[in-house]
Amino acid sequence: MKIRELRMKPEKELKETLLNFRDKLRELRFNLAGGKVKNIREIRQTKRDIARILTILKEYGKERKNK
Repeated sequence: MKIRELRMKPEKELKETLLNFRDKLRELRFNLAGGKVKNIREIRQTKRDIARILTILKEYGKERKNK
């Protein structure tokens, strides 16, 4: 996902998306160990998406502290 798309989502939806990406990453890791993953780049992209979401959530937290 692109950062612009993520910034438009509310915090609650971002948390749900984060859980979905973490589940997806777990499945990809298991499939990689089992030899079922053909596209290894998908793992890297999923990790980056998780990092983007965590960054945005952290920014939301800082905004709340400053108010």
